[in-house]
Amino acid sequence: MPVTRSPDSRPTARPATHAPAALRQRLAELRGPGSAQRPLDARALAALAANPGCRRRVLLDGAGVDKSALARALGAPAAFGQSQFAITRGHSFEARAKADGGTELVRLLHEQLRDGTPAPAPGSVDVPDLTAAGPEGRTARTALALREATAAGRWALLDHPLLALPVAGAPAFLEPDAVVVHPDGTWTVVEIKSFPVIDGAADPGKVGAATRQAAVYVLALEELAARTGDGDPARVRHEILLVCPKDFANVPAAGLVDVRKPRATTRRQLARLARVEDIAAELPAGTTFDLCLADDGRTAGRPAEELATAVESVDAAYAPECLAACELAFHCRARARAEGSVAALGRGLRGELGGLTTIESVLAAALGRAPAEEEAGVPDPTVVALRRAAALRAEALAPPLTGIEAACR
Repeated sequence: MPVTRSPDSRPTARPATHAPAALRQRLAELRGPGSAQRPLDARALAALAANPGCRRRVLLDGAGVDKSALARALGAPAAFGQSQFAITRGHSFEARAKADGGTELVRLLHEQLRDGTPAPAPGSVDVPDLTAAGPEGRTARTALALREATAAGRWALLDHPLLALPVAGAPAFLEPDAVVVHPDGTWTVVEIKSFPVIDGAADPGKVGAATRQAAVYVLALEELAARTGDGDPARVRHEILLVCPKDFANVPAAGLVDVRKPRATTRRQLARLARVEDIAAELPAGTTFDLCLADDGRTAGRPAEELATAVESVDAAYAPECLAACELAFHCRARARAEGSVAALGRGLRGELGGLTTIESVLAAALGRAPAEEEAGVPDPTVVALRRAAALRAEALAPPLTGIEAACR
């Protein structure tokens, strides 16, 4: 049953996500004329939060640059992503889970809550219409629907609402699979995934990725709750409902997942991101990531050398983990290897090596060519450890002792 719209149910404030006109113009120039803006989604935000020091990704994602097309033009296309079969299977399972107007999803949530309240009866779940023009219109309609459903005191399911979250000074529009409004006025994020739950357990890596993605939705809902209704972000529940197929069948199974830790981590990391406008202001004049696409919409007409110069004008923070999360990771890895950067060996090793930022400097330290600070009489613990490791390696690889030498040992 649709929720009745009341005259005084308008959100108390418009979402503060509108980028200044000058910034929007600058970002459009970076994309190039005629290039559509690629929206930031929760998966991209989770990857940004995992590597907040990468100014390159902050700028490209904030400007809405198509990084997949950019990587192809640079000759380093991304080698990851979902297959069309997996996407089709995911859409099919989501449609199955929502087929009865959301009653099944709400029933699964109620079963997991175990709070003693009556189960939702058929037809007792409101599904408001969230149709509106443009992302700003859809976010405003979502805010209105959430406020109305909260005031109604009934179960309600918002199917693919659109939420806005300011990130690095630019708006990100996020679309969770669903948000459930409880009769007590609290909100729960629903994340529907197509990976299976087998014998009550799912792949921990996939569950972790889904949890980090849902944590972004929870942050966006908290931002919205702080601006609407009574302004209480605590109405957003810290447990999300994860829905997956059971034992390879198409039957939905669900579980509650606590997202407080990934939410706090994501909030902290997103707050560390440099602002898009500050990064854009530091670029050389005339810098653009325009591919100058041909009529087929895929072939780049701009020389790869020019594109590489534009990309390299923004600092990156490459790590091997980027290979599973960023379309430009293979280009950044090739550059890191060409420069002999220790970043290509992983964040853990990069942190252990301290001021030794290149493989050449690491080998020089291990082989006894002391850096300036040691020559000045200040021992470097990293250099000491490297030389000890080099000595142990040399000893392990030395030919076995024979005769008198072996006897003396």
